[in-house]
Amino acid sequence: MPHRGCPAMIRIVLPALFALTACAPMDAPPAPPPPAQGAAYRALGTEPFWSVTIADGTMTYEAAGEPAVRIPAPEPRTSFNGHRYVTPRLTVDITHAECSDGMSDRRYPDTVKVTMDGRNLNGCGGDALEPANLDGTNWSMTAIGGESVPAGDRYFLRFRDGRIEGKAGCNGFGGGYSVDGGTLQPGPIIATRMACAEPAMTHERKTLEILGGPAQIAYRGGDTLLITRNNATLTLKRAY
Repeated sequence: MPHRGCPAMIRIVLPALFALTACAPMDAPPAPPPPAQGAAYRALGTEPFWSVTIADGTMTYEAAGEPAVRIPAPEPRTSFNGHRYVTPRLTVDITHAECSDGMSDRRYPDTVKVTMDGRNLNGCGGDALEPANLDGTNWSMTAIGGESVPAGDRYFLRFRDGRIEGKAGCNGFGGGYSVDGGTLQPGPIIATRMACAEPAMTHERKTLEILGGPAQIAYRGGDTLLITRNNATLTLKRAY
């Protein structure tokens, strides 16, 4: 009878299906891309201080008190969640996992292990990530309203415990602040009233205008902060 053949067929087919199911390969997650061709990749570490730069087909190792070592960069090998550059003297193992340099609140997208002439070194790599929030960060002003300003301790901005303080060429100023999404709400900002030579007074006036009301904040990488109000921008570089 036809129904008597069905159990035998089930006994044959089901194990075969189970075997196919059990042995079917699972799709592996795509490997992360190596650093972009033509773009410089930099890793660094502390205790001791060292850096590795991969650019233009070359790996350059530098450390305090040591001569720089330059080696042709090989094609990177794919590793678990990252890539490895392997040479007889210098191996750079990049893992895409967030990293802190251990010396500041600066964070990086990659954890990096370097072997240089048999020495193992640990550090971080990639462009610095933007801070999780402004509180506790320090910045040096590099441009005010598109005009470059000199480096030094007369142009800075600090955010600490809900307060902002700084200097834009002349007087010190400070006040409270809050952040809502991408909007910085300073103030009111109070400044001392000492007169200074130009262009310091103009720099200060423009800065206080930008910080005189709600301003938009944006990051260019993790080390550059832009504060913009009424089409005027205060450009700042992360300081540590």
